[in-house]
Amino acid sequence: MSPSPELLNLDADAFHKPDLQRLLPAQRATHAPRILLLYGSLRERSYSRLLTEEAARLLQAMGAEPRIYNPHGLPLPDGAPDDHPKVQELRELAQWAEGMVWTSPERHGAMTGLMKAQIDWIPLAVGSVRPTQGKTLAVMEVSGGSQSFNAVNQLRVLGRWMRMLTIPNQSSVAKAFLEFDDDGRMKPSPYYERVVDVMEELIKFTLLTRDCADHLVDRYSERRESAQALSQRVNLRSI
Repeated sequence: MSPSPELLNLDADAFHKPDLQRLLPAQRATHAPRILLLYGSLRERSYSRLLTEEAARLLQAMGAEPRIYNPHGLPLPDGAPDDHPKVQELRELAQWAEGMVWTSPERHGAMTGLMKAQIDWIPLAVGSVRPTQGKTLAVMEVSGGSQSFNAVNQLRVLGRWMRMLTIPNQSSVAKAFLEFDDDGRMKPSPYYERVVDVMEELIKFTLLTRDCADHLVDRYSERRESAQALSQRVNLRSI
């Protein structure tokens, strides 16, 4: 569909009207939603890991296929080549996933370095494939003191930067050392109920968007850039 004459700055070839049928595809995936979970602490009793494990149990009960990445041995970004086994494992999981859960402790008023390192190792693009674009994301944090939202707010910024569909709900567990029993299971509480809410919402958003993610994140500016690049290649070949 061509834009109206008064929209003189639009490239007619790159301008597409959003298509409801592409947002509501007749053929839908039937496999369990694939969810990757990342946590941000290497401590033996890591509350971000315990919260992540609790989230994975909930996701499985809701019909998803959760996989937790173990960050032990992951090098610092730029501190090892891209073919490092832990980097490759993380990147393969990022491509496999249809949604993610990021859970970080709050340390010095921010997410941990380990949490940021994992996200930094996930590239915006691998060849022509964007490992995170259009995928859903839920963010959670744990803290040793009063409730805070510094880490989840930062994770939301990163989710936007990675072009992910970050769900509205989130979880922040205050005084996390009081919220888990000796076996590492989360105790009944409003905090636990919020985690259930967040995982439920993540699954709903994943089921809703995974079959139309390509159309959701298809951008006019990128279509126009791709068309210009193609035109340049064709012109160069004709010289």
